[in-house]
Amino acid sequence: MPLTDHLAECLALRPDLEEPADLDAFWDSTLDTARAHGTPPRYTLVDTGLVQVATYDAVLPGFAGEPVRGWLHLPADAREPLGCVVEFLGYGRGRGLAHEQVLWANAGYAHFIMDTRGQGWSTAAGDTPDTAPLAGSVPGFLTRGVENPRDHYYRRVFTDAVRCVEAVRAHPAVDPEKVVVTGVSQGGGIALAVAALTPGLAGVMPDVPFLCDIRRAVRVAGLPPYTEVAEYLSLHRDRTGTVLTTLSYLDAALLAARATAPALFSIAMMDEVCPPSTCFAAYHRYGGPKDLRVYEFNGHEGGGGHHRREQLTWVRELLTTPRPADADAPPTPHAPQLA
Repeated sequence: MPLTDHLAECLALRPDLEEPADLDAFWDSTLDTARAHGTPPRYTLVDTGLVQVATYDAVLPGFAGEPVRGWLHLPADAREPLGCVVEFLGYGRGRGLAHEQVLWANAGYAHFIMDTRGQGWSTAAGDTPDTAPLAGSVPGFLTRGVENPRDHYYRRVFTDAVRCVEAVRAHPAVDPEKVVVTGVSQGGGIALAVAALTPGLAGVMPDVPFLCDIRRAVRVAGLPPYTEVAEYLSLHRDRTGTVLTTLSYLDAALLAARATAPALFSIAMMDEVCPPSTCFAAYHRYGGPKDLRVYEFNGHEGGGGHHRREQLTWVRELLTTPRPADADAPPTPHAPQLA
């Protein structure tokens, strides 16, 4: 598998992305509207057969107050509010079975896994429907509602994610000052958006993030999901400007400039799904302190278990080190570590 971008060029990259003038107003209005709807969160203890982890079936209010499912895992012996890792899932994945993903709870943290609306057909089943009509899209999610940002699928998903983080921070088992968001691929893009739209997070860990520098990605990515947009535009040749403008409202590289929490990125240099240059666009534009792990000979699988170990160390140090008094201190990027 060849390198899809060159590291030296990616490190020097400083993309000038086209940002909608009303981007902040768009998201402020979206989230204010969402917060006006919905019922209180519900958490129901489930029997997973595990004795060291207590798992709750969570139903939280999302976009337009619609219910979003998830799993909340807690160490069974927890006696005080815990640091919490909120995880968003990759493209096609759902929350899966209650016992499947318990790494972070076994490390001593609360762990919330958000189901992604309308997804879950691949390696893990989902339980949260997307209620919007599907007319006008090619198969997949990138072109759902692509003619108008207010109708786009990822407006609903990003809103679900922000509202879920807000609900989890209010849970009595969670320390609201020690919440870290993370995800791989689609989940990484969602995590970046949440970091931009949710003040006061402790950290963010985007792995090989999707939804970054979308204008470039739809032109250079060789594999789905970005090819969905190319397919749509091959059919609707006169809509390129409209489509790319809509997608700019959902571009995690644009939103990342608004984030301030410390970040640990991972990028894989042979990634044909999320081209490295698009991930680097988000990394370079990220607004808070940031660190990076580069997996030079990996594709979209990224760092896998090796990177989970990096994350465990990073979160432990992050949540046990006193935060600086000046939360608006300038970013402090580190030299990338090659793996």
